[in-house]
Amino acid sequence: MKESARLVGGLWGAIVGDALGVPVEFTSREQRLLDPVIGMRGNGTHQQPPGTWSDDSSLLLITVETLCDGYAPERLAGRFIAWQEHGYWTPHGSVFDIGIATSLAIARMRRGILPEEAGGIDEHDNGNGSLMRILPVALHYRDAPLQVMCSMAHRMSALTHRHPRSRMACGLYCCMAKALLEELTPEHAYLYMITQAALQYTAAPYLAEYPCFTRLLSGKLADIPKDDIASSGYAVHTLEAAIWCLLTSDSFAEAVLKAVNLGDDTDTTGCVTGGLAGITFGINAIPRQWINTLATKEDIEVLFARFAGLESRREDLV
Repeated sequence: MKESARLVGGLWGAIVGDALGVPVEFTSREQRLLDPVIGMRGNGTHQQPPGTWSDDSSLLLITVETLCDGYAPERLAGRFIAWQEHGYWTPHGSVFDIGIATSLAIARMRRGILPEEAGGIDEHDNGNGSLMRILPVALHYRDAPLQVMCSMAHRMSALTHRHPRSRMACGLYCCMAKALLEELTPEHAYLYMITQAALQYTAAPYLAEYPCFTRLLSGKLADIPKDDIASSGYAVHTLEAAIWCLLTSDSFAEAVLKAVNLGDDTDTTGCVTGGLAGITFGINAIPRQWINTLATKEDIEVLFARFAGLESRREDLV
């Protein structure tokens, strides 16, 4: 499979996973067992039409666009503000969902706080609001030394989530994504991430966060029963759930539907899982009907073509 098929597969996979989860966000696992998501649906939690994606994809798309232009913290911050205030990169022209930590961080940026110092630093600021948008960093810096890629993930997380735990979660996710781009199997990519964690996160401030990732880094995540996999908005839960879904699935559709049907923070779990599954199985493994249903699909196509054209040495997209 061409590298570009994995690259754009990851991007489309994240948005598809998000859109699958939007209508059932905050519903329980029991509700999903009774009425499982099997494809794109509308209405539900946010009363949006089928194919509507959330703040997860908005901020991911803004990150893609900013990396196309060359990363500058002020440029990324300005686009975050434009998203919240003017509906920039939203599916229907307005913001219908935003995390508390992200909202507070954008308010700080608006007041003139330096972007990479705007994110919350307290322990309760470890939601998944930076993890959901960090995939483009792994794609953009995949050929850079791993330390550089992780450093950029930490910096870009800090705009909204500056606590070391959130930044470490973003770095670990990027390690996993990088390994999948290099065509490692999910199982070997998982082991690669564990190995790199021991190399990248052995000093302050990350060493103190290691206990929070003990289960993830045990090498035995796939053996954990589904009932013990949490799907809340906590960054560590989301990272565990996404990797667990990938490790226990044999296709893109199985992975993202499994993620969404865990319930609770369905859009973000779907988005983070979809990014990894899209890289693993490639763009052609994503059901075409799901992509075609997405809001502003044509605009997204233009952006992804630009990103892939810059990043994959003008290879064909598929």
